[in-house]
Amino acid sequence: MQFEPLDVTGAFLLRPERRADARGWFARVFSADEFAAHGLDVTIAQINLTATERAGTVRGLHYQLPPAAESKLVRCTEGAIFDVVVDSRPGSPTFGRWAGAELSAEDGVSLYVPAGCAHGYQALVDGTRTLYHASVSYSPQHERGIDHADPQLAISWPLPPSGLSEKDASLPPLSEADLPGQD
Repeated sequence: MQFEPLDVTGAFLLRPERRADARGWFARVFSADEFAAHGLDVTIAQINLTATERAGTVRGLHYQLPPAAESKLVRCTEGAIFDVVVDSRPGSPTFGRWAGAELSAEDGVSLYVPAGCAHGYQALVDGTRTLYHASVSYSPQHERGIDHADPQLAISWPLPPSGLSEKDASLPPLSEADLPGQD
């Protein structure tokens, strides 16, 4: 795997190295040793699969507060998404920055989201499926989020955002969010 650092401290794109032959190809998409060598959390407490039926739909931006702060490893298994990580960790050198990348079932690229960062994505095609591994189980009392359209963040969504849940549509901007490390 190739680990490509993003503009958010601790966030990486992971590009599989495919080995092909007459049968097809093989690629390693997770290695605890390689993750640990990059200082990344290798714990997997929960695996989630989402189905997003319409292109343009935005899910997020979500995170959990300590002690339930979670890192995530996100992969698109069908279709394509624009995946976004926002540094919502006060005191981080990249606080308030976001990084985004297109992930598709075809390219097999994954995005590693460090604990304390908000995460969301937009479906780029109808019938998209996304699989993500979380280092901590879902904790409703620790769940928080940030407005996907926060003008301070100015995220460049590839399509006009649509299909937001009621919960996601009411998330606060970063400047008003309950952030990790705040009392």
